[in-house]
Parts: sequence; structure tokens; C-alpha cells
Amino acid sequence: MSSLETYFSNLRSQFPALEQKVYGKRLAYLDSAATTLKPRVLADRMHNYYLYESANVHRGAHYLADQGTKHFEETRDCVARFINSPSSDEIIFVKGTTEGINLVAHSFAGEFLKAGDEILITDLEHHANIVPWQLIAKKNKLNLKVVRGLENGELDLEDFRKKLEGSVKLVAITGCSNTLGYRPPIKELIEWSHAKGAKVLIDAAQLVTQKKIDVQDLNCDFLVFSGHKVFGPTGIGVLYGKKELLQKMPPYQSGGSMITEVCFPDTTFNDVPFKFEAGTPHIAGVIGLKTAVDFFSAIDLNMLSAWEDQLLNEAQKKLGEIPGISLYGMAADKGPIISFNLKGLHHSDVSNIIDREGVAVRAGHHCTQPLMSKMGISGTLRASFSIYNNMQDVDQLIFAVKKAQEMLS
Repeated sequence: MSSLETYFSNLRSQFPALEQKVYGKRLAYLDSAATTLKPRVLADRMHNYYLYESANVHRGAHYLADQGTKHFEETRDCVARFINSPSSDEIIFVKGTTEGINLVAHSFAGEFLKAGDEILITDLEHHANIVPWQLIAKKNKLNLKVVRGLENGELDLEDFRKKLEGSVKLVAITGCSNTLGYRPPIKELIEWSHAKGAKVLIDAAQLVTQKKIDVQDLNCDFLVFSGHKVFGPTGIGVLYGKKELLQKMPPYQSGGSMITEVCFPDTTFNDVPFKFEAGTPHIAGVIGLKTAVDFFSAIDLNMLSAWEDQLLNEAQKKLGEIPGISLYGMAADKGPIISFNLKGLHHSDVSNIIDREGVAVRAGHHCTQPLMSKMGISGTLRASFSIYNNMQDVDQLIFAVKKAQEMLS
């Protein structure tokens, strides 16, 4: 075994899900772009919270409540360090990437953009980074502009610069396409956007487990990601926002905890970040998120990048040798995501056979229907790799794809 193989084999052993068999076959989990598997340490931490630490936070007057609040706010500090935010006040806990984007759409775009102003997105985006902008644009008479992607899956940078001209006040762009794996040059795009006076939101749902995120270096105005994409719980996510913007934005939801004083006829609101965290939060999820972030932060990102590149390149090479296969999105800077189809075969039919071979992939439009429509297809098969995958998973995928082709042809 190489040093890389040994390193990631040790990490793999921390994921109990991979010890099980599916239809009597070894499980090759290749759907991490949808959600990551969970390490044992996460389950242990959340199990302990529910059994021994369960209490509400921020407004209790007893030991468990004090401890809960302490652990809750430790996560905020942990996430701030993780993305290099200058202040934990800039970390808002939300349900996930989708709610984070909706919060910005409602409380920033909905409040500060006026009729005729423009929002710029790309045709590579997940529905979560399309539909909220469509809704607020329709409601407030804003214009939504879309940057096109090139045939190789990369963004047309000239089209981006061209469409920045005008009244663009907000740019919302993915850090990594969940369908094609392409990673746009977001730092450069942020610089261009700021030069035109636009604020920028980065959807880092895929990027968060691929690259070190430094919001100060990027100088983005908002950034969102989901806990379940970074080996953490579902139902919890993070919105980072520059404090000066968050302070100006009105609350997204209202209720307990986000207020300073309620009286008739008016209410005054709490400071950030609490202004955006109404009601009892997902306490276990927040506490689990710290465990997940600590777990991931201990991984050598240079080794991770090298390993995922090896898996990606081997899988793309071997898939490309299969007659009748179409590979989508062969960008130069690419995350560990492959979308493909077999000529004449529906992706859902192929995925059913692949599944029976113990290989977990995604089949469908991956919440990127505009991208699929542009490519002239209804969907693809998608294999995505992460820290617990190995070359045996690649070989198992290739075997399953060839078997599906033989059975369905």
C-alpha cells in the first residue's frame, strides 16, 4: 500500500456504514455529493447529547442549559475558525445551504435591491441557487441574468464579465458544480463583481470538503454550506455573512431568542447572529457539526486532494474506455464528481443494476434541470468520491456499469 492508500484506509475504518453489505455485495458508496457518510465519532457525540445533555440553550437557568449553551457557542467559534471568519458573530446557523440562500434572498435582496436591479447567477447552479432568486426577482421586479457554461463544463468567463455590466447588485455562484464537478475561479469572480459594486454569495455545499475555505482571502460577502456535506448531521448548515451587512438586514423569521424586547405595539431585535436564529435551534445538530468540522479539519487537505484526484482520474479513464459512454464536464479544475450516460440506455435503468452490484450512485437531474436541458438530456448517472473511497470502489463501479450495459443492450 502507498502512504496515501494507508492514510485513507485508516479514515475509511471510522465509517461503520461501509462495514455492511448491500444485496450481499460490498458497499461502494459513490454518492457523497448528495450526502456524506458519518463517522462513528459523530454518532457517539450526538448520542451522548440526547442521553445526558439535552436542554435548551441561551435562556435556561440551570447546569444542563448552561452546558448546552457553552457547547452550542463553541461550535460557532469552531466554524468561524474553519472558514477563517474574523468574528463568530458572522456565523448564522440555518437548516442547510438552501435555507441560507433563502435567508439572503429574503433579507438582503428582498430588502435592499429595487425594481430594475439585477441578480447574476450561472446555468451551472443547483436549484437551491436558482429558485430563491427567481422568486424574489418576480416579487420585487428585479432582473435575473444567467451566465452560460461552455461545452467542457467550465464557465464562460467572458460572458460573466459581459453580464456584470449594467445594474448587477448581487452575484450568486457555486464554488463547485454538483453535477459536473467544475470549480469556477471564485476569487477572481468576486474581485470582478466587487469592482462593479455587486455583492457576492458563494454556494460552498460541494467545495467545503474539497478545498480550504478562507472567507477573508476570498472576500465574499456571503457563503453557505450544509453540515451533512461535511460528515455532519442533516438539518444543520451555516450562513457566513459580513457583519456590516448582517447588521443592516432585517430578520428572516421571528419568534423567541431573536428579540431584545417584545411589547405592544413594537418589538426590538437581538444582535447578530441571534437576530437570524428564531426559536429552539437544532441543538444536537449544531453540537454534532463541531464534531464533524473537528474531524474533517484533522485531515491533511493536500493528501485529500491528491487522493481524490487519483480516484477521479482512474474512474474517468476507465469509464472512458467503455464503448458508448458519454462523460459530461471535463473541466481542468474539477472536484471528485463524474456525470455520465450509456448510449441508448436510460440512467434510471442503469442505476438499478448498478445498485444491485452494491454501488451507490445518483441518477437523475441532480437538481440542475436548466443545465440538463442545455445539454439536451433528462439526467445522468453521477459518481462522487470522498475520503473513504478507494480504488476497489472504482473497479466495482466499472464492473457494475459494464454489467448494466450488457444486460440492457
